[in-house]
Amino acid sequence: MEVSMKITGMMCPKCEARVKKALEAVAGVESAEVARDPGCAVVKGENLDAAVLKAAVTDAGYTVTD
Repeated sequence: MEVSMKITGMMCPKCEARVKKALEAVAGVESAEVARDPGCAVVKGENLDAAVLKAAVTDAGYTVTD
């Protein structure tokens, strides 16, 4: 399963790393590719819940947009 997300607020490599770490900490996530430019993440794993992934990004201090 793959989930794509648009994320705002990432300004530097440290931001990318913070979001990647937050997403990879979610149960079921096998990998997360995060890019501050263009502001997106692609998460791969089993039984992923988009709401839980969004909450992880929000808790890390960033915003998921539609």
